Amino acid sequence: MMRALAFFLALVLALSAAHKAQAPDRLSTATGRLAGVTGPLATLLMVLAGAVEAVAALCLILPDAVSVGAMIGAALWAAYALALWRRRGAVLDCGCDLVARPRAVGLGQILRPAVLAAMALGVAMLPPLASDTLAGDVLAAFGALALYLAALEILAIPYPRWRMA
Repeated sequence: MMRALAFFLALVLALSAAHKAQAPDRLSTATGRLAGVTGPLATLLMVLAGAVEAVAALCLILPDAVSVGAMIGAALWAAYALALWRRRGAVLDCGCDLVARPRAVGLGQILRPAVLAAMALGVAMLPPLASDTLAGDVLAAFGALALYLAALEILAIPYPRWRMA
């Protein structure tokens, strides 16, 4: 189970790094707004974040480096959560979704990286549990990624009846 969680976190990090490479202009702007910087510094920060995500993803799939990858991921996601907390209420495209969705930074956007950081800390702190098959862990990780992406789409609904604010 812990290996499946590590694979899931690796998939999220790899997807995020690939997203930065696929849409650098949009995500450079989003990074700059979150960090409070502009121009080349925003681009540099975005590239560094993508590189760190890629390294953490790679570490999470290597058996001897899982804890290191989890700690790197936890630190990065905690930094994202803090940056979003600092900008709460501001209307912007935070770069959190695969498409541009400018909206007020709210609890959902802040909790997403905070929960991922907590999950990564769990992976880093708990001993790896033996599982039956690698294929089962990989399938579980992809299933969790599908649910994660679906949850992001639900959070993007502007004014659902079930949301109070």
